Amino acid sequence: MSIFESVPMAPRDPILGLTEAFNADQNPKKVNLGVGVYQDATGKLPVLDCVKTVEQKMGTEPKPRGYLPIDGLPAFTAEVAKLVHGEDAAEIADGRLVTVQTLSGTGALRVAGDFLHQVNPGAKLLLSDPSWENHQAVFTRAGFEVDTYRYKAADRDGVDFDGMLGDLRAAEAGTVVVLHACCHNPTGYDLTGEQWDQVVEVITEGGLFPLVDMAYQGFASSPEEDAAVIKKFVATGKPLINTVSFAKNMSLYGERVGAVQVTCTDADEAKRVLSQLKVLVRTSVSSSPTHGAAVAAAIMSEPELKAQWLDELAGMRDRIKSMRRKLVDGLAGQGITPENGKRDMSFIADQVGMFSYSGLSKDQMVELREKYGVYGTDKGRICVAALNDNNIDYVCESIARVI
Repeated sequence: MSIFESVPMAPRDPILGLTEAFNADQNPKKVNLGVGVYQDATGKLPVLDCVKTVEQKMGTEPKPRGYLPIDGLPAFTAEVAKLVHGEDAAEIADGRLVTVQTLSGTGALRVAGDFLHQVNPGAKLLLSDPSWENHQAVFTRAGFEVDTYRYKAADRDGVDFDGMLGDLRAAEAGTVVVLHACCHNPTGYDLTGEQWDQVVEVITEGGLFPLVDMAYQGFASSPEEDAAVIKKFVATGKPLINTVSFAKNMSLYGERVGAVQVTCTDADEAKRVLSQLKVLVRTSVSSSPTHGAAVAAAIMSEPELKAQWLDELAGMRDRIKSMRRKLVDGLAGQGITPENGKRDMSFIADQVGMFSYSGLSKDQMVELREKYGVYGTDKGRICVAALNDNNIDYVCESIARVI
């Protein structure tokens, strides 16, 4: 007998499992539109020039790799506070903002989930329908009963905003609401500024607690514009938690560079919150990695490097928008138009960020994988950032064949 004899086989991760299948595929034209990483025009994961500059300097001036403080590299957390909340933010000056380094955005979400469940164990947590698949797993593991609020319209392209507001108004006070700051994953549909104002009002008046996940800062608009909803919540004077990741916008995926931020009502509350977050970090990973945080801190703190980063980030953002347009035009060129009795795919160009809810069914996505080696999720999500001039025509041809 083995203690592990009754351990069941866990299901494959719905996204990473696609990569396993993709790697095993022998189709020479195969395209992986399932994995959530930005790829450049050549289909490669880029190393940003600003990152190269920092790392070259680090190579000439090597430093000891000691443990970081439990709450992270001070230079990093200070720069994240300014980047997300603004250099002149009152919550920073007043000592009301807590920033703790985490293992990228996923680690930030787990720390946030553990902390919120600790302080309010009876609360329910709401995710958008749909949401990033790992949201459900992370917050369920943290102990929450997880439910959803309406987001993607069932009968059309776009957001079911009235349904979203209705579900938020019906939620009990104390419910945690997970929101996507920008580049909604998986749909690619973001709220307008006016819609965010209404969401902030409903959440505040209903006594709900906002947890804003910002994994793609700078991929919809500028980093400042993409963090606008966080400032809207801070302006209410109510507590807020937001998470940050530098995986995508600095292409530091494997370095696991992220942070969780808590805006408190006063400095004393912030000290107590920080003490509890440090316990959660200490008892899980003890302290965060040094290298990626040091790279990110150097880029954000040095004006020339920051300007270079923002320019490179804009280039990534613009390339994604260009591929959206080329996908729409390519599908139209394949006869996928309303005039031919097919669905109008122009909505793809109106979405933002790395992902698109393509509108394809599960059967169509399975056919795309099995017959043509084009990989996306069963729910029709594709990573537009994985498209380039070398594969766009084949992808359009393949999609046309399954529609």
